[in-house]
Parts: sequence; structure tokens; C-alpha cells
Amino acid sequence: MAKEPKKVEDLVSDPASIEIIQKSQKDCVETCFTRADSQSVSCKFGTQGICCKICHMGPCKITPNGQRGVCGADADTIVARNFLREVAAGTAAHSDHGRHLVLRFKKVAEGKEKDFKITDEKALYRIAKEYGLETEGKAVNALALELADLFISEFTSQEEDLKTLELAPEKTRAVWSKYNIAPQGVDRMVVESMHRTHMGVDHDYRNLLDMAFKTSLADGWGGARIATEVSDIMFGTPEPLRSSANLGVLEEKKVNIIVHGHEPALSEMLAAAIHDPEIREYAAKAGAEGVNLAGLCCTANEILMRRGVQVAGNFLQQELAIITGAVEMMVVDVQCVMPSLPNVAKSYHTEVVSTTDIAKTIGATHIAFDEDHAYNSAKDLIKRAVDNFKNRDPQKVQIPKFKEPLIAGFSVEAIKYMLGGTFRGSFRPLNDAIISGRIKGVVGIVGCNNIKTKTDSYINALTKELIKRDVLILQTGCAAQASAKAGKLTPETALAEAGPGLREICETVGIPPVLHMGSCVDNSRILEAATQIVYEGGLGDSLAQVPAVGVAPEWMSEKAVAIGCYFVASGVDVILGQPFNIGGSENVTKYLGEEAVKRFGGGFHYIPDPMAAVEKIMEIIDAAREALGINKKTERKLLDMKDRRNLNV
Repeated sequence: MAKEPKKVEDLVSDPASIEIIQKSQKDCVETCFTRADSQSVSCKFGTQGICCKICHMGPCKITPNGQRGVCGADADTIVARNFLREVAAGTAAHSDHGRHLVLRFKKVAEGKEKDFKITDEKALYRIAKEYGLETEGKAVNALALELADLFISEFTSQEEDLKTLELAPEKTRAVWSKYNIAPQGVDRMVVESMHRTHMGVDHDYRNLLDMAFKTSLADGWGGARIATEVSDIMFGTPEPLRSSANLGVLEEKKVNIIVHGHEPALSEMLAAAIHDPEIREYAAKAGAEGVNLAGLCCTANEILMRRGVQVAGNFLQQELAIITGAVEMMVVDVQCVMPSLPNVAKSYHTEVVSTTDIAKTIGATHIAFDEDHAYNSAKDLIKRAVDNFKNRDPQKVQIPKFKEPLIAGFSVEAIKYMLGGTFRGSFRPLNDAIISGRIKGVVGIVGCNNIKTKTDSYINALTKELIKRDVLILQTGCAAQASAKAGKLTPETALAEAGPGLREICETVGIPPVLHMGSCVDNSRILEAATQIVYEGGLGDSLAQVPAVGVAPEWMSEKAVAIGCYFVASGVDVILGQPFNIGGSENVTKYLGEEAVKRFGGGFHYIPDPMAAVEKIMEIIDAAREALGINKKTERKLLDMKDRRNLNV
């Protein structure tokens, strides 16, 4: 008996997506939602992690009657190997993103670029100093070249530990040294992970999982951190700005171009080029009122954070954007781009353009982005989209009216400025608010959307309940976009929904209770913020002591596995809304949970219900506050001038 298809309202949370899924049904267009329905029950061996296809004596599977594969590998070995391979792939994805930016940065420093430049010189000098480079009296390009070479060595280093690790608190680094998980160069870590998991190499599940943590640290404190820092230097350190989110940002009388993927170089050029007088004139001649650029997924977050470009949606809305019938071109680069997009586009006039040689898609037009002539390359793409405007079928156009205002752009530097201004910028006011109990703790909510969950529902339920309980939320990636679409990224949210302590802080500083910190590669900003809290004092001397928790409610990618691992290895508990594929090994499950907590101070917890997750988060935060001796109610006392003098205020 065929199973009943789910109601649209059970698939997604936001009204724009509901409207366009209903349109897809009328248009007879297949989406990820219909394909998910057509899938049979997921493979039990795959979801348990006990299928091994590493060599060709198999594939082998572990069953009650067959406890070992042909070579003798048991469930622990097979599950741990599969897990490490996921971490290696996730680390490679984020770090390759960082490498591309560093190589471009080096060309800028050498004066070989005409379109890209160093936009934020202050960031250059600040970051160079953090890495121990001498900055006094150095010219911008000379310092940039020195920093670029140092960053490149973070990928290629064979024996030296990553320099970036020195940015972590000393006690956190001591834990990494104790358990031998301080990583060397990113490239070496990924290669060694693949070697260890080759047939006949590493069979000890503990050793394999330690390598997973080690490799992930090369992502969070290496490749991803570097990607964020180079983006800040080249494109500008984000500052708070206003924008809007959801499919309603598309415009009926304009040429709509959507950028989708993760790397910011092309999207930055497109964001600049749409304002070129030549482009405006070209669009007017085509009968359009201009060109409207919007983003999906993490490319959206990159240009939102720095330019205020509007967000059309997150991961599971990529097909829906095309189904509006109003998109002339979707420009894609790498990561999280569904191969279904050209098939969906066949029913409309949208042209899907792939722009990088490592990510081609059957049915898409491939136009490699010429980074050496970046601005003109961007203008050519825009003109191509304008030329497609005449092919739009008005009968197929349906743009939802739903969009929500938001404030994004909360880099660590921006938060410090908002807390203390230009001369006294620091995390002291935040630390004081946590110590006094007005803010109970900090929670990072990150990650993708997953078709197994009603889109955005876990993220939204978790966020709403936590801010009510005086927890400050830091978000990145598709999770931040979920909150944006739900209208939670505004200061008004604090007035309406936050607990009294958090509301007071948000009102005083002028921030939302949910801070959008960037793309998924910018999870390094959350680690940086936690590090700043430690350095500010009063809340412990390692990341494991801070009242903080990470949550990946609707994660789905290998990158998310690596992200979770580097948070846990840094001492932060991570709650998962979706389980890892490790259930076939009790030992692996225990090692990533209980054993990791004993070693690093943080471990993984699988909690599918958001309200149960809230209770676990508050339990972890309360335990951290208790250990710090700050879990007590402090009376608020109004001080007269005499009292203030006694306190040297």
C-alpha cells in the first residue's frame, strides 16, 4: 500500500515555501520534498554506519549472524572509519574554500589583481598581529604578502602544529596536547585521515575517532578560520546592517539573479556590478526596472553580512526560488547545490550557471568565473541574465508576498564595538551580564536544513524558548536564515519575546537577542567569541568552562559533522537534532558522548525533540554556572555617588 504524501504544512514552516510548494504541485514539477516521499525506508546498515565498502572484497555489513567483515573488521572499526571519512570530507570542503581565498589574497598582495583589493586594512593589521607578525612600519602589501604566506603554510605544514591554535585559550590547547589531537597542516590531516581509513591500516576505533577530532580542529581553527579572516580583509569586516529575508525579496519588474553556494569572490563582484551605470542602462533597454540580486544558502550570508544583499532563502528553498517563475539566472559555485536545479529550471525560463571547474552540473550552463577579470566577468553574467528577461512567462510568475526584516553583520569586532565603543570595545559587559545572571549563557545554533525535519521548525522552536529563558543566541548558516524568515533577527524581538534579563541587555546595547554571525564557514567567529569571553575573565580559563552550548538542529552535510567535532574538541557540548550514522557501535557512540565529555569537557547529545533539547541545554548551562560559582541570584542595588566613589566607578 502506497504511503500517503505529507501535507505541505507538515513539510515546511514558512508561508512563502508553503505557497511555492503548492505551485510546484500545480506545475507538475518535482522537488526535493516529492523525491523524499518517493524514497523507501533508509538503508538500516547505512544509518547504523555498519556498511563497509572501503575495499572490493565487500561491500560488507555487520549482522547478528556476521559480526565481522571479510577482513575481520568489526562494527567499531567500520563505524569509526566511516565517521572519520565524513569529518575529512567536511574539513576538505571548508578548507578548500579557505585555500581559494588565500591564493587570491596573495595575488592581491603581489599587485597582480585589478578588481580585488584589501578593503579592510585595520583587519589586516589586527589579524597579522594576532599571528605574531611584526606590523610596525610595514606597508600594506608587504604585510599582506607575509600573512598570505603564513596562511598558505597552515595548509601545507607537515610537522609544525597550526599557528592558529595559538589563538585558543592556553588550557584548551593543553587538552589538545594531552590527547595528541593538535593538528598539523590542513592538507596533511585530510590525507592522513584517508590513509588511516584505507583497507588494512587503522582498526582501533579510539585512534580513528581521535583522528576525527584532530582533523576537525584543522577545519575550525585552521581552514575555516582563515577563510573568515581573509574574507574580512579583502571584502570588509561585517558590521550590523538591515536587510530582508524570504522569497518575497524577488521583484516582479526587475531582472532577478540569485547567487547560491559558498565562495564570496564572484558574489562580491556581482553585488558591485549591478549598480554599474552600464548595467542599469542595459536593463532599462530590456524593459526591466533594474537588476535585483538575492542570495541562497551561505553565499547569501557572505554578501548579506557585508553588503546587505537580501536573502531569498536557505538550503531547502533553492528549487522553490526557480519555481516562482521570476528568476532569470541562478549562479552557483560550490557546496549544497542540488543537481536537480537544471531539471526544475526546464519548466521555467531560469538559466542555471555553474561557475567553478570543480563543480559542474549536467544541464547547467558552465561559465567559469574569470577571477583575473572578475568585474567584467560579473558584468557579462548580469547582461546574460538581462537578455533572459524577455523569456519570462508572466503566466508562470508567482512571487510570495512574504519577507521579514532582519539585522545581520555581527562579527566579533562589531560585537565588541557595540558593547564598548571605539576606545573601550570589549566583552566585559557581556561577561558581567552572564556573571550577574541577566544572561544565563550563550548558545550557538548552526547548520543546514534536513528533509527529515519540518523545515526550520526545530530551529525556530529552540530559538524562541531559549531567548525566553535569557539565553543569548549566536547563529550562522541556514539556521540564521531560518530565524530571519521567522522575524527573530530584529531588536523588537527582544522586547516582545526575550526574558527580562536578556531583554534589558538587548535594549541597552541595541541588539537582537539572536545575532547573525555569518555563513557556515564563520562558525569560527563563534569560537572566537567564546575565546574572547575567556580572555575577558571571570568565566573560567578554558572554553570548556564557559556556560555555552552548540546545537545543530537540522544538520545534513559532512561539513556539519566536522563542525560538531571541532566544537566538542574545543570543550563545547553539541546537541544534534539528527543522529550521526553511528548507532551500530555502542563503543563509538559512547566515545563521542560520555568519553568526549570526560576528555575535552564537551560531547555529543542526540535529542530529536526541541523542548527536550532546551531542558538539556539549560542543565548544561546551569552546571557550568554552578562550577564557576556564579549560579546565584544577585540583588540589584541602586548606588549613590558615595557608593560609586568607593567602587572607583
